[in-house]
This record gives sequence, C-alpha cells and structure tokens, in this order.
Amino acid sequence: MAEVNTGDSGGGGGRHSKRRAKKSSTRIDMTPMVDLAFLLLTFFVLTSTFNKPKAMELNFPAKPKDEKQNMKVNNALTFILSEDNKIYYYYGEFYPEKNKKGLPPTILSTTDFSFEGLHKLLLERNKPTEDAILELNKKYKNHEIADTTYKRLAVAEKSKKEALTVLIKADDKATYKNVIDIIDELNICNVGKYAVVDLMKEEYQLIQAPQKTN
Repeated sequence: MAEVNTGDSGGGGGRHSKRRAKKSSTRIDMTPMVDLAFLLLTFFVLTSTFNKPKAMELNFPAKPKDEKQNMKVNNALTFILSEDNKIYYYYGEFYPEKNKKGLPPTILSTTDFSFEGLHKLLLERNKPTEDAILELNKKYKNHEIADTTYKRLAVAEKSKKEALTVLIKADDKATYKNVIDIIDELNICNVGKYAVVDLMKEEYQLIQAPQKTN
C-alpha cells in the first residue's frame, strides 16, 4: 500500500511572505508484497514434484533347499555376459559333457547388442507374447479396452507358462552396463519373466573354450 503525505511546509504566515509549494512524500508499504512472495514460495514448494530416484526392478529366483538341485525352467533362454560386450547364449536346459542323461552337451551361440543381434533374437523367441501384446495395443488405441485393462492383460500374457523365460548370467569380466542394457532390451521386447542368476562352473569352463562355440 502507498501513502501520500501532503504536509504544509510553507513559510511564515505573514501578509507579504511567499508561500512555498507543498511537498508530497510517498511511503510504500512493502509488507503485503513480502507476504505474497512467501505465499507463492510456499505454494510452489508444496505443489512441486521433485526428481524421484529411478530404480530398476530385478527378479531373483528363490534359493532351492538343495543347493545341488537344478531347477528346470520351461521355454528358457540363457544369456552369459563376458568381456568386450560378448553375449553367449543357449536355449533350454544346460547339459555338460558326459552328463548322466547321456544327452549331447550344450553348444553356445554368440550374439551382440546390435538391433540385428540381441533385439532380433528376443523378438523371434518371444514372438507369441509380442504378437498378443501388439493386438492388445491395437484394441487400446481403438478405445476398445481401458488403460487398466490393457496393462492387466499385457502382464498376464508375459506371465503365461509358455512365455519366454530369460536367465541372465555374467562372469567376472562382464560390466554392469551390459547387465543393464540386456534388461532394458528385455523390457523393450516384452519379456516379462527374467532373472539374474549365478554362473555355473561348467558354463564358465565352456565360455573359456571359444572353439566349442558357434
């Protein structure tokens, strides 16, 4: 608020004396402006959304009661990360040489983090789930199903027994970045079942023998 004081600052009141012009003094009260500034500051502090820490969800399988027990996973694809961004992989259960079942030993294949490598491999292996989610996405965009329904059905498709399961393993030469990159790619390719597990001794020995990979 502003206040204007117009006091009579003229000279004497004699008959022949000249009267001086009245001077105006302006005084501005800043209290309301300060109050408003604090109110606005309080409002923005209370209504602002601060940066939330981003966390990545990792799935770890439950530890078996018997440490030697080999858990069988249906439709499993195992990735082994190593140095120089190398990715070894095999499909199904792992069989070492001279295994008790007398089955052929597992042979590793290799790929990389390129679009034609890891991305293409996951899309091919996860095609039924990918196609089902694409169909749900079309229905959602055509307003045939609600957003919550779409998310629920998409999660159900990823969780089906026949859906692809990915096991991620890494040796001591792999980088943390590679683990994050492969998990990002799994999310992009709609792989809902994956876990980071320990590397078996036989698997480590196999990746040390490049001549046995294709």
